[in-house]
Amino acid sequence: MSEPAPAEVGAPLAGPRELYVEVTNRCNSLCVTCPLTWGGHERKHDLGYDEFVTLTDQLPELRRVVLHGIGEPTLIRDLPRLIAHLKGRGAEVLFNSNAIALPVRLQEALIKSGLDEFRVSLDAARPETYLRVRGVPAFGRVVANLTAFVRTKHALGAERPRISLWFTGMRDNIEELPDLIRLAARTGVGRVYLQRLVFRGQGMAVEEQSIYRGHRALVERVIAECEALAEALGVTFEGSGGVSPRESLLLPNEERAAWRGCMRPSRLSYVTANGNCLPCCIAPFTGVPYQDIVLGNVKERPFDQIWNGERYREFRRRQASEDDPPECCRRCGHDWSL
Repeated sequence: MSEPAPAEVGAPLAGPRELYVEVTNRCNSLCVTCPLTWGGHERKHDLGYDEFVTLTDQLPELRRVVLHGIGEPTLIRDLPRLIAHLKGRGAEVLFNSNAIALPVRLQEALIKSGLDEFRVSLDAARPETYLRVRGVPAFGRVVANLTAFVRTKHALGAERPRISLWFTGMRDNIEELPDLIRLAARTGVGRVYLQRLVFRGQGMAVEEQSIYRGHRALVERVIAECEALAEALGVTFEGSGGVSPRESLLLPNEERAAWRGCMRPSRLSYVTANGNCLPCCIAPFTGVPYQDIVLGNVKERPFDQIWNGERYREFRRRQASEDDPPECCRRCGHDWSL
């Protein structure tokens, strides 16, 4: 018998302390693992400063804000201003970027805004693999921008933002992971994260790229090499989600009801550039019908009414079940690569 979801027992849930905000759904990459490349789900929109303040002011308990979703945050002019507003509220602020559009003036503005963490999605250590996975010939530019950003931080005497490289492990790129460790050391970034691919049957987000149920000997060898390299070069090498790459790798292949341990629908929300509230940032990558994951829209109703509204409560109830989870949770729990 499944445990009741938090919203079914006692008082309504307090507002989330963590928020993912899609500040734009435009991008200057064509990643073959991203739904935006294949048409996306919403009209193109940049979140303006006033819209952003109106949204975030509805969540007084915010402690952590992630300024990305499906889109490239550095494309919006007001990004440093949005960060500064959140830092004035005492929130931790971070985002993922492809680091293609990162001139020195933006580097300086991001540092001065108080940004806590700048995560660069790279997915390759060679130009040809980068082009195949991310769809644009920008590998050299990204590496140059990373090197310059580290130099700008040092010139300004700044400790933040922390800069890290993020690598989505797939069959086509996993053997380049040791070279990414070397790249992190060479550029002065010093931190690499390995994350799962959730596949949905488009582009390279397909089961054939999965290394979760197959290729275990290869992945074990690569991770062992990376661990040794990271220690020797002084690079931090971790898995996403607060576990080591090895711990992530050693999860059971056929774990039942993997979604039940996920607390995201109860502790955070993801709001798109057009105001749609989704249960998490992974849901759009699972390939389920988009309207099935939209739990409300902040342009139509106040956030607290959505957060404790009927659709969110029903989603949490099903997410806590063993036999009847939302399809996006089932796909996340089973259609992944590591």
